[in-house]
Amino acid sequence: MSHEKDIESRRRFLKAAAGTAAAAVIVGSLPRLARAADLPHLAETDPTAKALGYVEDASKTTDAKHKAGDDCANCQFYSGGATGYGPCQLFPGKSVSAKGWCVSHSTKKA
Repeated sequence: MSHEKDIESRRRFLKAAAGTAAAAVIVGSLPRLARAADLPHLAETDPTAKALGYVEDASKTTDAKHKAGDDCANCQFYSGGATGYGPCQLFPGKSVSAKGWCVSHSTKKA
């Protein structure tokens, strides 16, 4: 009987731990979402932006690697909306234009 109580106690503990971990993930992501709108816009003069050929308007790039229709909004590294500005994994702490583009553009997988 003691063995069954141990198993039940262990199950309760694991359920509580899983619930706590899930809640922490959800709560932990809320401030990150709120901060995304507060990120400063990436300037084309930023050293990393220059190194990656970032432009705020993809239609104005002269880089031969740019393909028509490619912009930050359809890049796998961009996590913002289809318009405006949003975070990009390549430029931590900055937001990039959804209409922007850089040489590291990689089309999102469907």
